[in-house]
Amino acid sequence: MAVFLTKESKVLVQGMTGAEGMKNTRRMLAAGTDVVGGVNPRKAGSSVQLDGRAIPVFGSVREGMDATGAAVTVVFVPPPFAKAAVIEAVDAGIGLAVVITEGIPVHDTVVFQAHARDRGTRIIGPNCPGLISPGQSNAGIIPADIAAKPGRIGLVSKSGTLTYQLMYELREYGFSSAVGIGGDPVVGTTHIDCLTAFEADPDTDLIVMIGEIGGDAEERAAEHIAAHITKPVIAYVAGFTAPEGKTMGHAGAIVSGSSGTAEGKRKALEAAGVRVGSTPTETAGLVLARLAAPGALTHD
Repeated sequence: MAVFLTKESKVLVQGMTGAEGMKNTRRMLAAGTDVVGGVNPRKAGSSVQLDGRAIPVFGSVREGMDATGAAVTVVFVPPPFAKAAVIEAVDAGIGLAVVITEGIPVHDTVVFQAHARDRGTRIIGPNCPGLISPGQSNAGIIPADIAAKPGRIGLVSKSGTLTYQLMYELREYGFSSAVGIGGDPVVGTTHIDCLTAFEADPDTDLIVMIGEIGGDAEERAAEHIAAHITKPVIAYVAGFTAPEGKTMGHAGAIVSGSSGTAEGKRKALEAAGVRVGSTPTETAGLVLARLAAPGALTHD
């Protein structure tokens, strides 16, 4: 099994005919993703040749869904047009929209997130690397070759780069799914959503959670872990050396006063029984030690 994305998932790519869309559609195809079409109203009716396959281009998400049965879309649309693209997908009834685009105004994100919530569409992102279920499907920009091996670790991360690093460090053990939720102040799928999904997934034995400074998402996740998660969780929080008041990488990664510090997040997670690494490599070591320990499938 996997969470949110499986080998049966049929995927559309909004913005497939652009440079980024084209490059990453090739990567998704190479990873085994069932990409069934692109969406570009100006090129409707045409097709794109990618790795020996003719991928049709549809004029709308609805047209693509009707023709192919797609239930997932990956959005590579530039920031000024991203809100309209996501709302179009939601109105078409798409089940999962993976919004890769960086730099979408927060107001636009709030609008399409609320619309998606009302209509029952799951949003991953924006400003995220997407998600991968190794050996099954890859929706986004995660390099499949860093963790092509399926396994029994579930990963949820705010950071794309740290997603790649932890997947590489744990490549010999493999992953059930890895979900990059994005680091903007407003995201559609949260740590808690992924923790809940991994808890319910019989093929996930251990969960790795990557957070970062800013906001209180990790503290809320710690409360959820203490109350609802029985599987072991290992965490890393990026930003222990970040100066106060400075945005670090992601729009949501900013410390204000005593709120949102890495140390505060570490304490909240450790109080919930979560082991927290000081570096990504140390975090991977904690995962390996836990997998090798007696009773590895029991939460502290």
